[in-house]
Amino acid sequence: MPVRPADVRLAAMDLLARREHSRSELMEKLGRRFDKALIETVLDTLADDGLQSDRRFAESFVRHRAQRGYGPLRIRQELQQRGVAVSEISLAFESNEINWLDVIGGVVTRKYGGQPASELKEKARRQRFLLYRGFSHDHIKEVLD
Repeated sequence: MPVRPADVRLAAMDLLARREHSRSELMEKLGRRFDKALIETVLDTLADDGLQSDRRFAESFVRHRAQRGYGPLRIRQELQQRGVAVSEISLAFESNEINWLDVIGGVVTRKYGGQPASELKEKARRQRFLLYRGFSHDHIKEVLD
């Protein structure tokens, strides 16, 4: 039996019902089961209907990752890896208006109990951890000094 566009749409809607997905993620996941040309057509329709939006995905992703204690540099990189356009990423950051000093402060408080580093080696270890989490040197310097 040939695959119908309705089958692809149903599979895409099942994925979108669980959480927002970028167009690129949907292409990858649906590409395991369906023809690429058919997927493109269905995703265009979903985007036109407002059911799939990279902007909405990016806004949700930024908000969620910031709440989990990740910094702007890492979040940007993760969004780019998920195929979101740089312009959509910038709009997502603008619309969320996150205070990154509050985020990094919360991370430091949860991880280290708000206690200052007792020696230089410990301070360097904390800096590496915060860099890994995606915070800028300026944010790290402000919160650790």
